[in-house]
Formats: sequence, structure tokens, C-alpha cells
Amino acid sequence: MGSERGSKDERSSKKPKYSRFTQQELPACKPILTPMVVMAAFISIGVVFIPIGLVTFSESEAVVEVVDRYDRGCIPSNYTSDKQRTAFIQDEQTEKTCLRNIIVPKKMKQPIFIYYELDDYYQNHRRYVKSRSDKQLQSPASESETTSCSPEGEKNNKPIVPCGLIAWSLFNDTYAFSLKDKALPVNRKNIAWLSDRNKKFGSNVYPKNFQSGDLIGGGKLNESIPLNQQEDLLVWMRTAALPHFRKLYGRIEVDLEANDQITVEIGNNYNTYSFGGKKSIVISTTSWIGGKNNLLGAAFITVGAVSFFCAISFIVMYMIRPRQYGDPAYLSWNRNSAEN
Repeated sequence: MGSERGSKDERSSKKPKYSRFTQQELPACKPILTPMVVMAAFISIGVVFIPIGLVTFSESEAVVEVVDRYDRGCIPSNYTSDKQRTAFIQDEQTEKTCLRNIIVPKKMKQPIFIYYELDDYYQNHRRYVKSRSDKQLQSPASESETTSCSPEGEKNNKPIVPCGLIAWSLFNDTYAFSLKDKALPVNRKNIAWLSDRNKKFGSNVYPKNFQSGDLIGGGKLNESIPLNQQEDLLVWMRTAALPHFRKLYGRIEVDLEANDQITVEIGNNYNTYSFGGKKSIVISTTSWIGGKNNLLGAAFITVGAVSFFCAISFIVMYMIRPRQYGDPAYLSWNRNSAEN
């Protein structure tokens, strides 16, 4: 008997002590979603989202943007296949300069940003993204840190600076602008992120053995200028997340009037033909929300409109066929407890 009583006491001692927390009896917010509350919530969302969407959409529409795809237009018309175009672009004897005319549709106020746009170019490929050495870019003492840069790590047992496939494939098309037979200056300073110029790339790291082999990937670098001042490289090294992307080339710091015809002299050097990529030049103004992008405004307007539609639907249903609130006393557990 004594052992049985002891085991019962032991089992009872393991039970948790009673508390309002363990029994979930603490005060809590229990909102009752009545038809009025639901309709008010949907109307509030519509009232807030639609004006924001209209303002955002209006600011995006105010941005003046011109996109000119030139990868096909800058190749002679008798080169019809990508294989022929690749041979043309890789031939050092061919003339790769072409002229493109761009008409300004509306007045463009300075600063006017110039971008190059690439399509079907996968800078987010895992092997491509990893092919770089951040330590090497920061300090000359780490220039031999090229283990992650293969196959562009060393040349004749000497390190390549900057190493890796990202730097090796540096974009090297060039653009020169003129308006009414006069050169249109382009400011190519401060186009890279400030953190890249001051921290990520060293001021005492200089290019070495870059693009010196038989396999040339893209642009070359001036070996007398430190990496943090070669902003084309800094912009290119910040890889894009999507296969369709733009990168900043420079800024035009004068206003352009409507119907102005800008002549662009393009050095068509970059080989996107071997993989079927596309190249475009973009001239664009900006607003307080950035460049031209109607998606954000359209998303706000769509959510607000759907919320209004749901609110109106609930109102009509409630007016046509109202539903009386139920009495909690008729719930099965309440009814059983009352009978007991």
C-alpha cells in the first residue's frame, strides 16, 4: 500500500502547477469580424492604396526614357546568323563603329542618365559570381589570392589583377554623343557606388597581367590608374540579379529639348552574339522614385481597386441578404455545459 501511495504522489508531483498562462486564460484580443468591420477594412485599404498608386504611377510616367537596341543595327545586313556576327565582332580588322540617331520625345531636364542595357546575360550564374577575389581588390598584399578566380587567376605563374571571370568580361562598348554637329559632353565620374570607391576597391591596387593572354574577354584597364578610380570596372563588378539589367555609363548635364536629334557614335566591341544576347543604349531622366517603372504604381492601384470591389460586394450582399448574428448559447459545448 505504501509503495502504491508513493507512486501516486510522485505522478501528481510531476503535474505542472496551475497558472493562467499554462491554461491560456490570460487576457487576449479576440476581434470579431463583423460585416461592418470587414467592409471598413477593405474601404480603408482602397482609400490609402489608390492615391499612393496614382501618385507613383504619375511620377513614373513623367520620366522621359529612350531605349535604342543597336546590336543588330551595328552589324552589316549580310551577316544574318549569330555565328557570322560573332566572327565579325571578333575580327580585329573590321570597322565596328556605327552611328545611331535618337530623337528626344519630350524635354529632358538634366541630369540625364545614360545606361547600357543587356538582355539574356546571366551575371547571376553561380560559377560566374564566385569568380573573383575581394581580398585582392582591396590590398596589393593580397594580389596572389586567386584561388577562387579560375580560369582567370594566373598568367605565366603570375597573378592577374583583377582576377576572375567578372572582371575578365568587362563591358567595353563606347558611346560618343553629339547634338547639332557639336559634341555633347558626358560626365563619367561618380557613376559607381561610394562604398565601392572608398572601401571595396583599394586606392593602391593597380591592374597587372589583365587581358594579356590569348583569350580576351572584354575591356582593358589602364595599368597606371588604381582600381578604385576605374569606375567602369566598379560598376560592372556589382553583378546583376536578373538576366535583363542596366548599368550606368555616364550623365549628360545639360537640358535637351523635345525633337532634338542626338547622334550616338557607338564602338560596337562587346560580343553578345555568341550567346544570343541583346544590347541597347538607354537615355533617361529620373524622378523622386527613381527611373521609369510603372509596376509599383500599378500594384498599388490594383490592390486598392480589388479592396474596393470586395467592399462593394460585401455591402451589396449584406443589403440583399443580411445574416443575423448567432447566439453563442446555442453552441454545442455551451449547450452541453448548461444541461449538466
